[in-house]
Amino acid sequence: MPDTETYADLHADATAVLSRWTATSPAAAANRDRTLALLAAGPVAMSRAHRPGHVTASALVLDPAGDRVLLCLHGKFRKWVQLGGHCEPGDRTLAAAALREATEESGIAGLVVDPEPIDVDIHAVACQGGSLHYDVRFAVLAPAGAIERVSTESEALGWFPPDRLPEPLADGTVQLVAPALATLARRVAG
Repeated sequence: MPDTETYADLHADATAVLSRWTATSPAAAANRDRTLALLAAGPVAMSRAHRPGHVTASALVLDPAGDRVLLCLHGKFRKWVQLGGHCEPGDRTLAAAALREATEESGIAGLVVDPEPIDVDIHAVACQGGSLHYDVRFAVLAPAGAIERVSTESEALGWFPPDRLPEPLADGTVQLVAPALATLARRVAG
């Protein structure tokens, strides 16, 4: 089991962010509440070693106009999905974890994360012989002219119109589009 102090700052951030977050849907609200209950276990809930489940961070990357979203064809389960993954000991905030994952998996420099989540999803995974990911999701904006590079975690990367996402698409990915576009519209208007 990892040193729980390693994740103390990240745990505090996750608890604070989710406690004040106004969910984007009834399902997201229920998942937020379940994630807050998981966080009651303490900082260990941020580590992939926590078998009952652990918090992860992911990002739906948008181009500057919101005309395209960047998805990856996941190497393990062979479906198109948003970028993201496990929190690491150096992550201090969930938004920073999502930004790190998006940068690592896309190869794009200059990404900008919006600090407010757009969704929370809970799904079963094979980690530790079977566990749950409590995935907190963020909108991430790519700079103009961004060129992606496939990482070792993906089979492919692709830009897709938000209303024409590829198949096979991972469960839960489509529900990110509307709140991500709303985040982009808010940032442009603000």
